[in-house]
Amino acid sequence: MATSSLFIAVDWGTSHLRAYLCEVRAQSTLKLLAQRDGPGVVKANQNFEQTLIDTIAVWKQEYGSLPIYIAGQITSSIGWHETPYLECPINPEGLLNAAVSFDCDGHITKALPGTKCTLQNGLFDVMRGEELQILGFLKQNPEYQQGKILLCLPGTHTKWVLINNGEIICFKTAMTGELYDLLCHQSVLIPNDCAEGEFDFKAFEQGCELTLGSDSGNLAHGIFSVRTRQLSKELTPVQAKAYLSGVLIGSDVRAARHASEWQLLSDTQVVVIGTKQLNMCFTTALKQIGVKCVEFDIKTATLSGFNYLFNLESKNKPLYNNQL
Repeated sequence: MATSSLFIAVDWGTSHLRAYLCEVRAQSTLKLLAQRDGPGVVKANQNFEQTLIDTIAVWKQEYGSLPIYIAGQITSSIGWHETPYLECPINPEGLLNAAVSFDCDGHITKALPGTKCTLQNGLFDVMRGEELQILGFLKQNPEYQQGKILLCLPGTHTKWVLINNGEIICFKTAMTGELYDLLCHQSVLIPNDCAEGEFDFKAFEQGCELTLGSDSGNLAHGIFSVRTRQLSKELTPVQAKAYLSGVLIGSDVRAARHASEWQLLSDTQVVVIGTKQLNMCFTTALKQIGVKCVEFDIKTATLSGFNYLFNLESKNKPLYNNQL
């Protein structure tokens, strides 16, 4: 009878809850058995425990009370069980040392900590969840554990992260995704009845060009061109959404290009870790300024990070083994 280990990994961010039923097999390799999604932290209306119980109920019925690992905004001050922010520089391999343990409907649950840093301009920055994804990426690509590398993790709150010899040195957050969502749904820029359509990369590139080549502080004017270009019939509403994405991502990339914490030169390589479309968007913008890019899948990075931490803890806790 083969022996394997089961656990539940929960990536619970501002916009989405993603729960993964994971099986760890020989040589600590991970197999994803199932995925269930739920509302993000903002839309869960503080009903966090019940939301999670409902999301994973079918797994508990079949497998019992499996251990759960949770990362993301759910562990922040606006979430469920708040965990500390670890000060950079930090090796993400040590995340378990500051995890907060609690019981959720019989499941032994560990909420992972976040990370904080102080930038050269004196501003304070934080992240939750991305440090786990960075850990997973580094474990999948050990060649990046030597020397300096700049990572871009696009999303609701995009992160630009400087890594040196496997340590997170510092990072900068841009509210690129959240701004896009707000401007699409709560402004005059995009009509309320705008239909969904195929993402127009030509319009996206035009938006990137506008802010990548503009004077500093021109973002607000550039955003309004999303409306005026529809009035002049240059863009359809569907194209305007892609153009708006380009305006915002172009501005984000421009800021990263001029950051004092790192040098984003034409021969620099940036690793973009996100979904397929977001990776394409950010690499398109970065290539416009001559930056080389490597893409990596965010889901793979997330599961790899959870897998490393589970295996690390399981060395001392064999009770997590399940006979199948």
